[in-house]
Amino acid sequence: MTTVPPLLEVTVLHERDVPGAVGGGADRLHLVSHAGAPEDGPTSPEPATVSGVCRASEVPVFVLLRLNSSWTTTGGELTRLAGLAHDYLGAGAAGVSFGFLDVDLGIDTGVCAELARMLRGVPWTFHRGFDAALEPQRAWRDVAGLPGVVGVRSAGSLRGMDSGIDELLATVSADPVAARLLVAGGGLLAEHVPWLLRAGVGQFHLGRQTRPGATYRSYVDAAHVRSWRLLLDDAAERIR
Repeated sequence: MTTVPPLLEVTVLHERDVPGAVGGGADRLHLVSHAGAPEDGPTSPEPATVSGVCRASEVPVFVLLRLNSSWTTTGGELTRLAGLAHDYLGAGAAGVSFGFLDVDLGIDTGVCAELARMLRGVPWTFHRGFDAALEPQRAWRDVAGLPGVVGVRSAGSLRGMDSGIDELLATVSADPVAARLLVAGGGLLAEHVPWLLRAGVGQFHLGRQTRPGATYRSYVDAAHVRSWRLLLDDAAERIR
């Protein structure tokens, strides 16, 4: 069971999203860019955007490191990502979010560990690409051994938490390390929260749920975030 208030992470795209996220009770911001095609997923934002969000935020900002739609990367890209990360940290970011798979759809521990080494001491989370790993149990073991990782965002399935919740609960119930690292996100619903909290999960991620119409075309709304903040805190209190 959780013994501290659940951590609530909210995706933001720019500084205009910050008041709603922070005002609603977010503990951490996950900053990404959705400038590309929607099917390609989020990528790294411009350093100027990071600077604006960090200046506006009273809570830590973790910034996505992802240059294209693939879950893999190359040595050349790794150098670019490290440079981008240093720009983000210089602009005020508290951490980053990244994650890479190899050609066999396993966690690319070599690349992830190397980037973590290049950013020595910087906390990071493994982003939603984790759910594309072919062998989830092995993936959890591999990620747990990486330096600096403080969270792994997962829905238990690339199809979303409604499809993956049973497997996710089985994993975290059997593995305290996975429970500690899991940032539950990817179609999170209110009904999932009590089950995840009872299994020891203490970190939760929200994306479209915080926006009117559940679309990234609208700004993060404080009332939407606050409803989740109250839900998490109330459920955690009941479990205690």
